[in-house]
Amino acid sequence: MINKNTQLCISMAKKAGNFGCSIHNAAFKKMNLNFIYKSFSVEEGELEQAVGGIRALGIRGAGITMPHKINVLEYVDDVSQEVSVIGAANTLVNDEGRLKAYNTDAYSAYTVLSRYTGCGVVHILGNGGYSKAVQYASKQHHYDINVITRENWHTISDIKEGVIFNCTPVKDITVNKNVSFIDCLIDTKSGQELSLFQASKQFKLYTGTEFPLGYMKENFQQILEENNPEKR
Repeated sequence: MINKNTQLCISMAKKAGNFGCSIHNAAFKKMNLNFIYKSFSVEEGELEQAVGGIRALGIRGAGITMPHKINVLEYVDDVSQEVSVIGAANTLVNDEGRLKAYNTDAYSAYTVLSRYTGCGVVHILGNGGYSKAVQYASKQHHYDINVITRENWHTISDIKEGVIFNCTPVKDITVNKNVSFIDCLIDTKSGQELSLFQASKQFKLYTGTEFPLGYMKENFQQILEENNPEKR
């Protein structure tokens, strides 16, 4: 039940999505926490006012997606260690009006990349805010990095081994069968897993409570279907 003590968490993107609402609200309910989560569309020219609203309204936390992951750093008070290196954030936490920026994308990328010890090279597609988090995570594993942008996109077909990590909106990328392919897109299996891992870190930052990861994995598709507004 929503009341005066309910804590609000939000997300800010150019176009609001439903994934974060589905995942966080299901986790809040599972853990019996008096929190709610709502996504908002925020244009680039509105970012400063939106961040000001977080302070003014006492919003507990915010997920930040493109195109705001770099520019949002202009409006916060503190940054975490990983954000100071990456130069981009995807999470804000509000402690009594003081905003600190974190990057939980780095945590999720690090967790998934842990499976590829000995891969040698991580070929990272794209060089935006999300790519920078993956580059950071790869360096934490001491993997070599090869960043591929539109200028050398054609070289993807030359890669015969290692890991390719797609950090772009490009779909249906063809890679060699001997290459391990990680896709950040939410409609892919790896993208959904990455999103769950990063949400688990956000959840802990917002609430101080461990995310019910096992429950969320087990009931993932059901949670998304139950919270799909287009099916209502």
